[in-house]
Amino acid sequence: MLRVGPGASVSFLLSRLRPLLPPPPARGRKSRHDPPAKSKAGRVNVPPPVDPEELWVVRERYRQYKEMVRALSAEFQENVLQKVCEERSGTLAAERAKQEMDEHRLLMAWNDAENARKRIIREERMQQEQKKEEEQRLHAAIYLETLQKQILQEKTREVLQLQEEAKHFITKENLDQRIEAALDNPKNYNFSVDKEGRVAKRTALS
Repeated sequence: MLRVGPGASVSFLLSRLRPLLPPPPARGRKSRHDPPAKSKAGRVNVPPPVDPEELWVVRERYRQYKEMVRALSAEFQENVLQKVCEERSGTLAAERAKQEMDEHRLLMAWNDAENARKRIIREERMQQEQKKEEEQRLHAAIYLETLQKQILQEKTREVLQLQEEAKHFITKENLDQRIEAALDNPKNYNFSVDKEGRVAKRTALS
């Protein structure tokens, strides 16, 4: 229990009682555990409406802004690095130039060797293609010659066959002889054949 003497002042009493009292709310606000006010019991916070076109424009401009800032930052960094490199130039620059020249010389030598290798491969491929074309032309010529020989033989055979058949043709010289032979050996063509091609029925000559 707090004991106070007869000569204690009011400020002293308040200073002694302050640790026992709850702290006042900060800036006049209530704590998070206090219920909402009656006038705001059914209130629902609705965000303000946003125009989609305006939002798209804002986002596009913000994207452009970030790109510009990023580009400026990269340019500034490049300038700083360039200045640092220029400050360190001298022997380092000479060594770097020498290294670049050596690297360029090595790359040119490799390029020449690669070109020579590719040229040899290309020449070999062209020779093979030329040889293949010559073989194809030779085969085509042989095939054409063989085909011409076959055609000539076929035509010769047809001519010989026609000459052999021409011996039995009716001409002015043997017309009378052929007529007499036909009258002496009459032939009856009035007959029927069965499915096997044999003569089934023949009509007698009148």
